Amino acid sequence: MTTIVVGGHARKVGKTSVAAGLISAFSNLPWTAVKISSHKHPGFSGAGDCEIFFETSRRGDSDSSRYLCAGASKSLWVRATEENYGAAVQQLLPIIQSDPFLIIESNRILDFIEPDLCIMVLKYDVEDFKDSARKMIAKADAAVAVNGDSLSPSWEGISEALARIPIFTTPDPQALPKELINFVSLRL
Repeated sequence: MTTIVVGGHARKVGKTSVAAGLISAFSNLPWTAVKISSHKHPGFSGAGDCEIFFETSRRGDSDSSRYLCAGASKSLWVRATEENYGAAVQQLLPIIQSDPFLIIESNRILDFIEPDLCIMVLKYDVEDFKDSARKMIAKADAAVAVNGDSLSPSWEGISEALARIPIFTTPDPQALPKELINFVSLRL
């Protein structure tokens, strides 16, 4: 199984757009897309500590639906509390183990799997930098910097990690640079 992990330093930086863009760019491959989140989202019952939702809508009105619109063969949305993240991953792995191409939107998944490619999404004008993202940046193979041409990152202790990986800039995470597509192509 070929696995790509897409993560980011904060909420609303373009992670889903980058993942959907990669699915679309390589739409000839049978992608299974997974979004794992620990915060509440509409459409989940909230009854348990972990829920796995199999997306069927192609309306594009949720992140998992956007994956299907981009060309994914299957899309799942996993919601788990921070405390039960590991249990959620253990429930998820048997479901996806036979899928040949997997793209997962999550930072913390790197505590449980070793992907073939790890891409970090950064938005320099967003100050928040989650602890899970600080761990992820050390494992990232590349970064997508949204509006990265106009600003420089202000996060403490991140410059060294960014200096060792290629950074692909874009004004809009829905418009992936050709250089990023080429970079990913060489690793698929």
